[in-house]
Amino acid sequence: MQEVLSDFQQLLFQLHLSYKAARKNKRNTLNQIAFEINQETNLNRLAEVIYKRKYLPKPSVAFIVEKPVKREIFAADFEDRIVHHLIHRCLNPIVERKLIYDTYSCRIKKGNLFGINRIDHFIRSCSENYQKEVFFLKIDVSAYFMSMRHAEIYDKVLGLLPPGKETYLGLPRELLLYLLEITIYNKVKENCKIKSHRGAWKDLPKSKSLFGYPQGIGLPIGNLTSQLFGNIYLNDFDHFVKKELKLKYYGRYVDDMLFVHHDKMFLESLIPQLRNKLAEIGLVLHPNKIILKSVSDGLPFLGQIIKPYRKYIANRSKNNFYGAITKVNQQLLNSDGSNLTELHTIRATINSYLGTLTNAKTYRLRKKIMDRMHHKFHTWFEIKKEIRKIQFRKQNKHGNILGTTCIQTRVRSIN
Repeated sequence: MQEVLSDFQQLLFQLHLSYKAARKNKRNTLNQIAFEINQETNLNRLAEVIYKRKYLPKPSVAFIVEKPVKREIFAADFEDRIVHHLIHRCLNPIVERKLIYDTYSCRIKKGNLFGINRIDHFIRSCSENYQKEVFFLKIDVSAYFMSMRHAEIYDKVLGLLPPGKETYLGLPRELLLYLLEITIYNKVKENCKIKSHRGAWKDLPKSKSLFGYPQGIGLPIGNLTSQLFGNIYLNDFDHFVKKELKLKYYGRYVDDMLFVHHDKMFLESLIPQLRNKLAEIGLVLHPNKIILKSVSDGLPFLGQIIKPYRKYIANRSKNNFYGAITKVNQQLLNSDGSNLTELHTIRATINSYLGTLTNAKTYRLRKKIMDRMHHKFHTWFEIKKEIRKIQFRKQNKHGNILGTTCIQTRVRSIN
């Protein structure tokens, strides 16, 4: 007979599963290693503070990234990432059933390539296989994540929860609401450590930084929960477009929204309605990012330019990859392979760009770019067939398994 777990045991079990999910893409970071050394103790402690309703998020790390565009990131502590994964695992199955089909961001079996192919399908269908001219309207929101109201997010999440559902992954509804409230209303900008130098914020518009907004507005970019809430926040807008405006050819990736139609004047007439609908939830249509053109001129979406019969990589994506290679080569020049975090970052960076480029016919371009790699690159990495990804070599040129000594050294330094 199966044993019934207590509420605390169930919480501990679900935190363990969330921990495994959180570490999947954070292996060998200092934060993750420090937690893993005393994994059982740390998970028990985390479960206890949540169970006693004494959980408080730890300080995030704030820094600036330059590519693909300059933006502000708040990286949550690994322990808080576990909580984010727990919230996501509780909510996502419910949220998935509520979202429209053509929302592509951070969804299983969707994403960039799926979105690009769907828009290409829209064009083919609307133009009757390119026999008729069609037009597109592309819009996005000014400072989307920075403009979300915390109270609005919380209310929208509550509105998606089934009224009679009392447990989520075996956890009481009240516990989930507690974690939601703590996470959504977390005063991130007042509870952070600045990693980048202060001057890094100089050229960042105030509208792009949480530091420029009053408390109660804005979500940190970089958290799994922010991505989930980003899908939820515009869900009512998506249904408005589909059900009230009755637009068949519409898709969204985060706040990047695209409409395809055979009537250019009709698309233009939508703009005031869309602007007013967004204003209801405190969002502003970006005035400089409204594009209304014929598809034959080229439709820019998710790093590609889509035209009848063909798709190609946008120049910004190519130039960013060239810039990333230059930066990686500078890192490799002074590297002896002992900094495992740096090598993991290099691998993730290159694979991210290769993943984007493989969505189009870019073999020659990928080869041309990867031929620019510093010769030391091949000491620690190998390029997989057809230049689709890179991976660590099992042995470096000295015959040592890459990373073993590095991990041991870093674990000792943490202790």
